[in-house]
Amino acid sequence: MPVVLFISVFLIAACGLIYELIAGTLASYLLGDSVLQFSTVIGSYLFAMGVGSYLSRYIRTGLVTQFVYIELMVGVVGGFSSSALFLAFAYTQGFRLLLYVVVIAVGILVGLEIPLLMRILQSRLEFSELVAHVLTFDYLGALGASLLFPIILVPKLGMVRSAILFGIVNAGVALWSTWIFKDQLRGRTLLRGGCAAVLVLLGAGMAFADYISSAADNSLYADEVIFARNTRYQRIVLTRWKDDLRLFLSSHLQFSSRDEYRYHEALVHPGLAALPGARRVLVLGGGDGLALREILKYLTVESITLVDLDPEMTQLFKTHPLLSRLNGGSFSAPRVHVINWDAFAWLDTNQEFFDFVVVDFPDPTNYSLGKLYTTAFYRLLAKHLSRSGTFVVQSTSPLFARQSYWCIANTIEAAGLKTFPYHVYVPSFGEWGFVLAGRDAYDPPRQLPSALRFLTVANVPELFHFPADMQRIPAEANRLNDQVLVRYYEREWKEIAR
Repeated sequence: MPVVLFISVFLIAACGLIYELIAGTLASYLLGDSVLQFSTVIGSYLFAMGVGSYLSRYIRTGLVTQFVYIELMVGVVGGFSSSALFLAFAYTQGFRLLLYVVVIAVGILVGLEIPLLMRILQSRLEFSELVAHVLTFDYLGALGASLLFPIILVPKLGMVRSAILFGIVNAGVALWSTWIFKDQLRGRTLLRGGCAAVLVLLGAGMAFADYISSAADNSLYADEVIFARNTRYQRIVLTRWKDDLRLFLSSHLQFSSRDEYRYHEALVHPGLAALPGARRVLVLGGGDGLALREILKYLTVESITLVDLDPEMTQLFKTHPLLSRLNGGSFSAPRVHVINWDAFAWLDTNQEFFDFVVVDFPDPTNYSLGKLYTTAFYRLLAKHLSRSGTFVVQSTSPLFARQSYWCIANTIEAAGLKTFPYHVYVPSFGEWGFVLAGRDAYDPPRQLPSALRFLTVANVPELFHFPADMQRIPAEANRLNDQVLVRYYEREWKEIAR
């Protein structure tokens, strides 16, 4: 009997942490700034658990019955938490309010569980053994959940199904508790009927999980969603309207197939065409393979290494027929070598040198991405440049996020490199900025690959001229221990959204 009870402790601890992780992950996906979201979600959850633990003192009779009810409530609230949050973000303005209501409600209920279970078990075990065993299995459950969540649940089941699955686990614990403690229960049949009803409800939720996700996605995105997936690192959504494919990563637009050629030609050719002797090229990020497509136009380039964190991203753009057609099958080119690794960690352990580096990361919407725009990162990157090598960084909009843009340029300069900022108009984004950097002076290219759709030898120098409303303004350098860039970026884009 005690073994079964401690398995219950393990499971309810795992469930509670899963709901907390789902809330934090959804908040970071949809609101950005993962440090703030996880910090506030975890803090609110722990506070609510403390409230629940305190409130447990007022439950004096019918402990087992109350425990079963609490398990069922946790199963319903936690199980449908992800569904409710997705739908709230898509259809209402109340996502943030609902997020903390759900976190606090689940936290209070989870805070009630362990004190009640310990009081139920106190007649069966010595107090010291009871505390030791209950807390041991509670912490083991938390460990199991923290490993299971990023490795299996998010990439295989997604947020909606994962939450419902653990809601089913909570309801299952409630149901078997009606047998384990049957001698202490009255109205067992009614309780078991309630457990069965909750299990049926959650089972129906599991069956309609795809419909729930699709309903939320179709409301969030203006065009038809043709692909959506949660990976360990981000949410990938692909939409289509007529011949226009659009990629969104964690709700942020990455490209439109109608005008991405402007972005990617401007990203690659001003720098690479100015290095006729370039043989080895590195791409950091760029998991869509579109920068690769442009680099492959240089027959003198012998080797291209692409380092992107998310294997599901690179695999999708290698195998999906619409996407591989868009990138010209670049991932299948024999000159291309793909490495799925964190770019910072890879640079730190790799000893190779490159003539040209394309840094094509998503915008610095959170501190995990912001570290890839710091002085530490650019100093590390500079160590991998050949003597005359250069690199280019996509650097957000110098018009809409002006201070953020010049922060990136200043950060590269603070890392000891010369910078050559430039910009281009991309209809889907507006004015967009890049920063070319190296140790030597820059001369615009005198020749470009044939069949480019936008760039010409004549218009490349024009990209390096900024009108008055985009010229340099004061901005601090972005450092690893003080990521001002993330704060600049969040403030500026919030002002645009108003």
